[in-house]
Amino acid sequence: MQKLNFPFYIFRFKNSENKVSIFDEIRKKFIILTPEEWVRQHVVQFLLEEKKYPKSLINVEKVLKVNGLRKRYDVVVFNSDGSIFILIECKAPEIKISQATFDQIARYNMTMNSEFLMVTNGLNHYFCQMDFENEKYTFLENLPNYNSQSI
Repeated sequence: MQKLNFPFYIFRFKNSENKVSIFDEIRKKFIILTPEEWVRQHVVQFLLEEKKYPKSLINVEKVLKVNGLRKRYDVVVFNSDGSIFILIECKAPEIKISQATFDQIARYNMTMNSEFLMVTNGLNHYFCQMDFENEKYTFLENLPNYNSQSI
């Protein structure tokens, strides 16, 4: 797999039936290693190692309903009250981050009401803070670090 724009992390791999899998610490199981999964696992490690979010507040690949349609989010970080603090959309490294990507996460966030958004293809990362009152988002340099008082 290609080197991504994240710090170096150590992962567990398994090879079965000529398919490589990577261990997901959040889902506690091996997942087939695709380019998007490679990005997703780096994001999880980034949240755990760099941002210090506890595993108990992170969730990976769950279904949500958006306008009656079933959609799947990549990664979320919850507040301690169960509301969503950060919504993250992962793309494979060869997928360019475009306005359509931001439109996708914005549609998801209409349902989820996350305070922060992250969009990444592993090479380029974009961080935003929502301004629900003015129906816009502001780009940030990075996501906030975990602070047990604030979430």
